[in-house]
Amino acid sequence: MRLWKVGRALTLTFAAAVLVAGGIFYGLVYLLDFQEIDTTKKLDAKTLFDLVKLSFGVVAGAGALVALVVAYRRQRVDEAGAHRETTRLHTERFSQAVDKLGSDSPAVRLGGVHALAGLADDAPDQDLRQTCIDVLCAYLRLPFTPDPGDDPAHLEEHHRYLALREVRHTILRLIGDHYRIPEGTHRSWQGCDLDLTAVTIDGPIDFSGARFSGGTVSFDRAAFVGGTVFFDQAAFSGGTVRFDQAAFSGGTVSFNRATFSGGTVDFGHATFSGGDVDFGFAMFSGGTVRFGFAAFSGGTVRFSHAAFSGGTISFSLAAFSGGTVRFGHAAFSGGDMDFGLATFSGGDVDFGFATFSGGIVRFGFAAFSGGTVSFNRAMGPAPVGLLDAAGTRSPVVVDFPSAWIPNP
Repeated sequence: MRLWKVGRALTLTFAAAVLVAGGIFYGLVYLLDFQEIDTTKKLDAKTLFDLVKLSFGVVAGAGALVALVVAYRRQRVDEAGAHRETTRLHTERFSQAVDKLGSDSPAVRLGGVHALAGLADDAPDQDLRQTCIDVLCAYLRLPFTPDPGDDPAHLEEHHRYLALREVRHTILRLIGDHYRIPEGTHRSWQGCDLDLTAVTIDGPIDFSGARFSGGTVSFDRAAFVGGTVFFDQAAFSGGTVRFDQAAFSGGTVSFNRATFSGGTVDFGHATFSGGDVDFGFAMFSGGTVRFGFAAFSGGTVRFSHAAFSGGTISFSLAAFSGGTVRFGHAAFSGGDMDFGLATFSGGDVDFGFATFSGGIVRFGFAAFSGGTVSFNRAMGPAPVGLLDAAGTRSPVVVDFPSAWIPNP
């Protein structure tokens, strides 16, 4: 808020104080019923002296108030100056860190990465912190020369590739470290936006225990080709985390024991063609998790022992043509899970020992033409639309519990 000029503030404050003092004096005289000094109701000297002292006391208080206004203004000016100085120093350090990040030397780039992460930690406001994070994410999105291999003829290029890959892996590690720190504490990046669109994840990144309660985190079109990415025990309670069109073709991405209680996590149009994606023992109690139009053609995706008690989980129009998707021992007690219009043409989808005790699981207009979909020893009523979509005479493709098959 913009401050008044000091002269104006002092004048108005003093005038207000005088008016208040006069008002108090007059009010006291009026209350004592001495409205006219020259009538029979005379003010004695002591009373008049006390009233004058009280009025001057109010004026003295006004002086103290003026001093307080001056001190307040000085403090605000000092704070504004300190903020400007902090911002100026931050900008200088930011420019130096960015210069290091553009160096030809991988070691200098690594120093720039740590400098930018430190600047994000010490940023005087959220906007400057977000700027540092944006630069680190932008570096990850830059194209890079692939590994030429360890052939002796390309040994120097191979070593440079490994050195620059270490820079990228360090950024990923720092991001994970900062997202595990509780929001509101020093060095926490929770609540900030994180744009990892189209990045290549070929090394370890650890979001274990991270809290996603605000901001937007994007892994759209990211390629998970190696290493291990941990989201174990992460909590998704707000904001948006997107894996739209992400490609999981190698390595491990683990959401083991993660909790989904709010916000949106989007795997729409993602492709699962290799590697291992694990949602084992995850808890889905709120929010929205989308796998709409996702393609499962290889690798393994596990929801074993997951608990679905609320929220919305959509596999609408997903294509299961290969690989393995396991819902073994999963518990469906609430919420809404939709496999509507999904196609099952290959691979193995397993709901063995799953429990259907509440909520809605729908297979309306799903198409079963190949592979194996097993509900072996599943308990509870059949999912909505499953028998109509699969038919009860196709035991090779869909394996039902005998209790679900109506008598002929």
